[in-house]
Parts: sequence; C-alpha cells; structure tokens
Amino acid sequence: MTAGGHETASHQPAENGKRVAVIGGGITGLSAAQRLISADPTAEVVIFEASERFGGIIRTEQADGFLMELGPDSFITNKPGGIQLCDDVGFADQLIPTDGEFRRSLVLRNGKPQLVPEGFMLMAPAKPWAIATTPVLSVAGKIRLLREAFVRPKPNPDEDESLADFVRRRFGRQALDRLVQPLVGGIYTSDPEKLSLKATLPRFIEMEQKYGSVIRATLAEQRQKKGRTESDSGSGARYGLFATPRSGLGSLVDRVVALLQESDRVTLRSNLKVSGLSRSPATGGEADPSWQVSLPGVPDEIFDAVILTLPTYKAADLLNDESFADLARALRGIEYASSAVVVTTHRLSDFRHALDAFGLVVPAIENRKVLAVSFTSRKFPGRAPAGHVLLRTFVGGAMQPELLENSDTEITEFVHQELSAMLGMTASPGFSQVVRHQRAMPQYYVGHGAKVAEIERLSAMCRGLHLAGSAYFGVGLPDSIASGRSAADRVQRDT
Repeated sequence: MTAGGHETASHQPAENGKRVAVIGGGITGLSAAQRLISADPTAEVVIFEASERFGGIIRTEQADGFLMELGPDSFITNKPGGIQLCDDVGFADQLIPTDGEFRRSLVLRNGKPQLVPEGFMLMAPAKPWAIATTPVLSVAGKIRLLREAFVRPKPNPDEDESLADFVRRRFGRQALDRLVQPLVGGIYTSDPEKLSLKATLPRFIEMEQKYGSVIRATLAEQRQKKGRTESDSGSGARYGLFATPRSGLGSLVDRVVALLQESDRVTLRSNLKVSGLSRSPATGGEADPSWQVSLPGVPDEIFDAVILTLPTYKAADLLNDESFADLARALRGIEYASSAVVVTTHRLSDFRHALDAFGLVVPAIENRKVLAVSFTSRKFPGRAPAGHVLLRTFVGGAMQPELLENSDTEITEFVHQELSAMLGMTASPGFSQVVRHQRAMPQYYVGHGAKVAEIERLSAMCRGLHLAGSAYFGVGLPDSIASGRSAADRVQRDT
C-alpha cells in the first residue's frame, strides 16, 4: 500500500479480481473505494488524488479552542448516504445532532434579522398561524402565501420548471423574494430563476400533484406524524435533521482513510494528477474493456474499471480522446458556481444581537455582499470556547460571482462590515480566514435531468467507466457518498 508519492510501476489488470482506479480522493472517491473492498474481497483499488490531502472540500481545523469547518459542517440524515458510510466504518457513535436550544433560523428584512416563521421548511409552511404573524412578509404577502391552498396544480407536471416560477405561481413573488430564495440559495448558491425544481426539490412537485397544494400536503403529512419528535421542529432548512461528527467532518475522512490504508488491496496516491484516460491499446474492445490511466512522469497504468469522481469539467478534460468527444461535450454542459466562506471567531459579547439561532440568510433583494451567515457554534457543541462564537459567512455564488474578484483582504473587510451592519458586531474578530471554493458547486438548472440522462446514455457506451459525484443526482454530502457507493456497485455488476 502506498500512501502518497509518485513511485509506482505499471500494472496489468488483476488476475483474480478487478483492478479499479478511483480518480478523485474526495468523499465520493473514498466512499467508492470503501464500498468496493467491502463488497468484493478480491478487488484491488488505487485512488488518485491531485492534491496533497484526501477529503476534497471537507476540511476541519482546530485552533485556540475553536473547531473550524472550512467546507461543509454537517449532513442531512433523511438521506441515507452519510449514515450508511458512518455505519460501515464504525463511526455512527461519533455523530451528534444539532443543539435544540437554538434550532431556528433568521432572515434579513430591511437590514434587520427576523425569525423565519416557525415550521417554515424551505417552502412548506407547516404552521399557517406563524405565517399570519411574521414580520418578514407584508399583509398582502401573507394573504398571497396562504392562498396557495387554493391554487390549482400545474396541468403538465412532467415539464421542468424553475424554482422561481413554481414559487411565484403557488405562493407569490414576496414569498419567493423574502423567504424561499434566501433559504434555498443558502443550499445551492444558485439563481432560482434557473434552478430546476425537478432536479433539486422534486417532493414539492409530488405534494402539488398528490394534494393539489403544498400547504394541504404539509398539513396532511403533519396529521400522519402526530408523534413527531423535537428533531422535526424548528424553521428554515429542516435543521433538526442534520448531524455531524463530534470532532468535525474531517474526523470522518480520517476514519475512512485509515481503514483504506489498513487494507493491502488499496493504494492511496496523493500529489498525483491524472492527465488522461483512454481504452487500453493492449486489450481494447467491448469484450475486454480495460482502461489506460495516463500519469505525469511515470508509466501509464492499466485498470479493469475506472470510477471518475471529478467535477464534470475536469472529467471532460481527461476524456480527451476523440472517441469520447460527445461524452466530454455533455459533461461540460453542466455549469458550476464559485463561492467563498469566511471563518471568523469572536467573543459573544462583541455582538449586539444575541445570535440565538443557527444562522442568518440574506435575500438578494437586500443588496448585501453576503449570502448567509452560519452561527456554527450555536448549531453544534464543542465548536467554540465558553463565551465565544464561531461564524461562517458565505460570499459569491451564482448570483454574485463578481464579489470573488476581490482579494482575500477585501473580502475579509467587507464581510466584517456586513457583520457589523446586520448583527451589530462591535469589535474585530479574533481570527479570520477566507476559503475559496472555485467552481465547486454544480448548478442544477432547468433541463438538468435531461443533461444527466444524456451523460448516462453516453457513459454507458464506455464499458468500465463509471461517473460519480455531486453533479448528477444531488449536491449534499449524503448524495455524493451515495453516488460513490452506487458507482462501486456498478463496477461489481459489470462482467
């Protein structure tokens, strides 16, 4: 087993089991490798990672009593991928839920933080009376939102529709601008005018079609779940359904990497960027679909199968042979957005606002320079020393890409200004760090499902090549993990 470096001789496909290349050492690739060696005692796996570390966007650091997540900070538990991985690697006992004391979210309204109406989950108002009393909407906006119960369903539900069109049609423009856009934007960093509802939040289409109304569907589901637990309560992004490792998401990556390193059938190779993929000239053909992985400065290597977990534009660059031109073109058809997170540490007394929530989302119509602020140490215990708070402020995304043209110093300065204006920060943070995520978030625009279907059709013609990652069927960590596991299962089914 090699845990880094470039020195490795060229290999032929394994005689007794499949030799599989996993390209990309983020959580998708690590999950795929773990699934492969668990399901097939003869499989041999090599993970290629271009950077010096594994885990991709997951990155946890500790300093001065703060536990800081520089990428995602948790995952949703009503999708099975994250829980399944934790179970498989003996890590489930390390997971902690969100803190019930602060399980609520804020939204900016005319420059002031206001509570998101209780029970309002993305765009499912579970408590109509909370809508009637919220200061976030005008009287006209409240009436229009509640009138959704009487809006007729769309006659052609199979036609893809943008999130913005759906919300305006059912709830009205004010609900979109003041609630749904900032809440959903905090998840997808996307423009709701382009975001595909079918590809991102299909359950709302199902609610409309089954019950004739999202409100009626939500109330019916509530009646069916009369014994619901506290974890289902709150407002905003269904915060009660989130969990994270006690020591941060980086500890989950460390556990998976450690188990892979223990296996004599896994080789982890960091600081090694794959330069190309092609059919093996020594074998080729559909009867023996071996793949040649081209590497800089070392001999090419031959594999029985490849799991390609890179962003689609990077995957397309590896498929540089003319025979893959159509697939590469389809992969490049998925767009990506960039963002930055500014991690800051503070004394709690340095804010006029109590920060008694999980975070603040900022509607685009407020014309601020930030998308959202996560009060991370309010969401999970053990993230900050007593009397202190850890914040993560999000910048950029598909709607404000120009802000990322600023330097780290400039971004830090305007984030501090925004925290002062919105939350009453009265002293400079003790620590600030800007973390950029360049072209990291795939954009599920209207027509995304058709794009993915075409990619699947074309990749199916490349026997032994399996695509995985956040670009296809979900952007969250559980989706990425499930995608890697699914690719591993497809490798096992290939004969």
